[in-house]
Amino acid sequence: MPSPVASSCVSLPSSSTALKAASRFSLHALSPRSWAVAFARTSILAVLEDAISIGHLTISDSEGTHYYGKYQKGCNDVHLIINNDTFWLRILLSGDLGFSEAYMIGDIEVSSLKGAMCIWLDNESGMAETLSSTVAKVSAAITGLYNSFFGQTRSQARLNAIASYDQSNALFQAFLSKEMMYSCALWSEAEGGVRGDLEMGPTPGDLEAAQRRKIHHVLRTARVKRGNRILEFGSGWGGLAIEAARSFGCEVDTLTLSIEQKILAEERVKEAGLEGRIRVHLLDYREIPAEFEKAFDAFVSIEMLEHVGTKHYDTYFKLVDFALKSKNATVVVTSSTFPESRFSGYQAEDFMRKYMWPNSCLPSATALITAAQAASQGRFTLEGVENHAAHYPRTLREWGRRLEANLKQDLISKDYPSLRDVHEYAAFKRKWEYLFAYAGAGFAKGYITCHMLTFIRQNDTPAVCCD
Repeated sequence: MPSPVASSCVSLPSSSTALKAASRFSLHALSPRSWAVAFARTSILAVLEDAISIGHLTISDSEGTHYYGKYQKGCNDVHLIINNDTFWLRILLSGDLGFSEAYMIGDIEVSSLKGAMCIWLDNESGMAETLSSTVAKVSAAITGLYNSFFGQTRSQARLNAIASYDQSNALFQAFLSKEMMYSCALWSEAEGGVRGDLEMGPTPGDLEAAQRRKIHHVLRTARVKRGNRILEFGSGWGGLAIEAARSFGCEVDTLTLSIEQKILAEERVKEAGLEGRIRVHLLDYREIPAEFEKAFDAFVSIEMLEHVGTKHYDTYFKLVDFALKSKNATVVVTSSTFPESRFSGYQAEDFMRKYMWPNSCLPSATALITAAQAASQGRFTLEGVENHAAHYPRTLREWGRRLEANLKQDLISKDYPSLRDVHEYAAFKRKWEYLFAYAGAGFAKGYITCHMLTFIRQNDTPAVCCD
């Protein structure tokens, strides 16, 4: 589910304003570090004056308190407290990545993470001139090129999986639903809709119901029926495969690169008594065996495409085409996506790509549709496009509540001994808190989307016929 806020591309003020303002610090008497901090602070505060037109931001540090924007009752009012002046350098050199790092290690305190993200997105055009430098531009270009060319090679893909998913299963069990679906749920009026938790309050079982609805929606859209064979790229912890076998009577071959996911998925399959119907393969999708050719009635992949990379979409869909039967076969893929205006094959390192999903790359819906048509040589027909982005903020809020309630230091430190240190544990928790707020704001503001695409074979009957 990676990445709502791209790395900012910002230039320092070219006028002498910042330098004149900085002169009050008696620059000749400061150490190089102090001079750099003073320059960074003055430069950033000078630009913020004009950048924020929506919402109200208060910034307090050792030098005083500053106010930006116009305060109105009920507006998005955020208070940022700077505990370590290194924050200013982080922001100047690394933009939003620097902000995330400062939050995780406690260099700043913020009254509302969600509010801070919304301040950024609501004032994006002005803020884009605030939180970066020429150094950051060069760094973003380099990491974007690396990610595009080398970020999803077969060897790197395994390393990416280790960083992203080969973590403690106890961690994911602390915040995921019973099905352990690490993807967008679908909320209905039964749970009060996408804002039900805010308007009525969450109730036990809400997330489980919404995730089960998502699984069933995917499988119904894939037109599966008893006796069908399904191929899945991206096993997760087996949630969809188990439901496909148990409730729809299907056989499933599912692929993962995560050893931890495979172990737990197979345990859950065994507990469900479905060992003969589900096979979990520790396998790169580019290594599917020859016997998979034309063997499957349906293909599904839930939020795995973020790890494929632009250079490999063609290979991905060629293999889907290879594995599916020539008639009466359906493809359903979901992915966090960039709107077309923000999509690029060169996506620089940001909080998501550094700390959550290394070398991930968000596609756009059009990029995937184009790749599917080209790779299959027209043997796929686009059947449907859905945008589930409105459902993601509540999913993320539910994960955040569960993490806060269920994650215990003594439990998680069994797998991560370094987290026995109270400061390390606090930073670890703040990383996940930041993720949920960061992604939630991105989906809520339309900075990122979440598409489900459905393809059928070229001469298959559409799901809904017009008379």
